[in-house]
Amino acid sequence: MNNTAAVARPKTWMSVLLVLGLTHLLNDLIQSLIPAVYPILREKYQLDFVQIGIITLTFQIAGSLLQPVVGAITDRRPYPYSTVLGMMFTLAGLVGLAYAPSYHLILLSAASIGIGSSIFHPEATRMARYASGGRQGLAQGIFQVGGQAGGAMGPLFAALIIVQRGQESLAWFAVLALFAVALMIWTAGRHDAMKHSFIQSVKAKAKSGHKSQTYPPAVVATGLIVLTLLMFSKNAYNESFRSFYTFYLMDHFGASITTSQFMLFLFLAASAVGALLGGILGDRIGRYKIIWISILGPLPLTLMLPYADFHWTVVLTILINLIMASAFAAILIYAMELAPNRIGLVGGLFYGLNFGLGGIAAAVLGALADKTGIENVYWLCSFLPLAGLLAWFLPKIENA
Repeated sequence: MNNTAAVARPKTWMSVLLVLGLTHLLNDLIQSLIPAVYPILREKYQLDFVQIGIITLTFQIAGSLLQPVVGAITDRRPYPYSTVLGMMFTLAGLVGLAYAPSYHLILLSAASIGIGSSIFHPEATRMARYASGGRQGLAQGIFQVGGQAGGAMGPLFAALIIVQRGQESLAWFAVLALFAVALMIWTAGRHDAMKHSFIQSVKAKAKSGHKSQTYPPAVVATGLIVLTLLMFSKNAYNESFRSFYTFYLMDHFGASITTSQFMLFLFLAASAVGALLGGILGDRIGRYKIIWISILGPLPLTLMLPYADFHWTVVLTILINLIMASAFAAILIYAMELAPNRIGLVGGLFYGLNFGLGGIAAAVLGALADKTGIENVYWLCSFLPLAGLLAWFLPKIENA
């Protein structure tokens, strides 16, 4: 029995997982520079909150529309080097954003970064699954903590470099994009070996009687719809912070740009910690429990946030994102278990479609902020976690 288990368990490619996490960090660091420079763009180009929201919408839509398509295509024929192509789009958008002379070119540059992200995520998600060695929570936790950490570092770099040096200093980060290209070439070169190890494990499990569970189409559809709505509610809440948290701190508490950017960094850093802890705990106690913890845990905190002073606003926002982010890996793996043969599509849907919907939410919230004030936006967003109660309708599946 132990020998069968040993044969069935594939190799965990820890070096590949760490490099994938690092490339995800670099990819998301660059894309996080977009909202991090909003205060500078707002002042330089005299933008209102609607225009700020449209920048987010443009970036998110560019990424979301392509990701499911890229994922579906690579499910049929993987293209491990497509991640390199994606980073080249990101590089072009980054340089364009640094020197954009007009609002329209800002939108075009943001779209280019979004396209790069849409090409990167589906294939990188598949490689993380191949490299997991059956430890999917750990693998997706490492991959997602890279992305969350990169997203957190954007505001920090903005506060330390871009606020001091100006919009053109964005071009300095092209060095990171080129470094990411080199790392992606290295991971792509190990794709075939990882895939072979993964397939051999699946075959060994089948011979020992441990066949992959398949579910009726209705169960799969119901599960994916519920998981999509759960992810959307979390991303919409996240986008309210990515796009408008700095303005909330400046308008409501009189914080400086540097202070507000540092506070945004702390908020997003909590996401990185939460994503990793949620992935590891999900392997031990199950995805279903982690999802419920991430729903019930932050709800009282989000309802308290609009009434908190500056000190408690800092504490509450860190705790909220730490708990809320714990479900990201669990939701993604839950979807993979429902549709194990459509990993690229699942990755495209959950990194693409949901972030696109989050972009729409940012545009709507921007319009609301212009009409009613930024404080009312955060009062409204405090109720978003209630959507998590839809988890009640999740189908019970094996290994969840």
